[in-house]
Amino acid sequence: MISSAFWLGKRVFVTGHTGFKGSWLALMLSRLNARATGYALEPPTRPNLFTLANVGEFIDDMRGDVRDLGTLATAMEAVSPEIVIHMAAQPLVRESYADPVGTYATNVMGTVNVLEAARRVGSVRLVLIVTTDKCYENRDWVWGYRETDALGGHDPYSNSKACAELATSAYRDSFFRAKENVRIVSARAGNVIGGGDFATDRILPDALRAFVARRPLKVRSPRAVRPWQHVLEPLAGYLLLIEKAMSAAPARAAEFDGGFNFGPGPSSEQSVEQLLAHFISAWGLDARWEKDGDDHPHEARLLRLDTAKARETLQWSPLLDFEQTTQWTAHWYRAFVDKADMLETTMKQVDRYLGQRVRLTSPFTDSTKDNEHDERRNVAG
Repeated sequence: MISSAFWLGKRVFVTGHTGFKGSWLALMLSRLNARATGYALEPPTRPNLFTLANVGEFIDDMRGDVRDLGTLATAMEAVSPEIVIHMAAQPLVRESYADPVGTYATNVMGTVNVLEAARRVGSVRLVLIVTTDKCYENRDWVWGYRETDALGGHDPYSNSKACAELATSAYRDSFFRAKENVRIVSARAGNVIGGGDFATDRILPDALRAFVARRPLKVRSPRAVRPWQHVLEPLAGYLLLIEKAMSAAPARAAEFDGGFNFGPGPSSEQSVEQLLAHFISAWGLDARWEKDGDDHPHEARLLRLDTAKARETLQWSPLLDFEQTTQWTAHWYRAFVDKADMLETTMKQVDRYLGQRVRLTSPFTDSTKDNEHDERRNVAG
């Protein structure tokens, strides 16, 4: 359970808040009454969740590039955050083949810049670096990858995220180890689905575009198995990791070193074909897919995560099963197609999820927004 008392008034600096996962996180932090500031480029797609759900109303919204250390450090210093959550990234495998230099610049040097900026700001007590499950050297094992397994990555995206993990470890050992009151942690999650993702070359956004256009979705690897999870699941894990790491006594600091895997239960480790079957069933309209016979870059056939560390150390476990995950995602996209109020649609899912995940140990208060925003920001029930 996440403690509302811990997050009340916490100063949080989030990179990448205009992206898919970053927008959901911004709304969660708002509901928890944290004092969050976002630092990011413009939203990466049109349409996008940040604009559709008016996320800028719920977080102090700043524009900037993590590749620009000077601007980043100045922005972070102005905010004096206690917590830094680094989510800005070039997140697409196929784009990394098209622009490997840009991918490494953002994912590796962007991470180094965040760590360097945090090193210069005396208020920072914790930095969370978000990478991916693809940071592991994938050997198509039938068992899940553990946090101690070798890092690697066949493609520039996956490899750049492994490099980001190595840079994080080096900064922890070289500059932060002597600071007993500062924690450097990382989180690894992947194959996240949920409403508001409109990126190219992701299975459900591609399905949405195909189904709306009344054409079959072309699928590259229908039998590839992935650990599908709703976007709210790993985000809740990130918040719980931050809370536990910051609250731990110095003698327990080593328990939070290194990465933490966040993934679903075994029943959600499904093939692309099975994901589409569930999504189409929940979608409710005529939709179909077909095998794409064109040549494509290498993709791993099998990927599983071992989440024992998060379960044992954080007492974290996923709340949504595979069917709920696909239903929530399909419902959001149906609401979008039907031109519903997407702020209301998104907030209902945030509230429904946090209602099961948050321990209300103190009443929520918020003096930074007007009464209309207060009503939106406080967790129902």
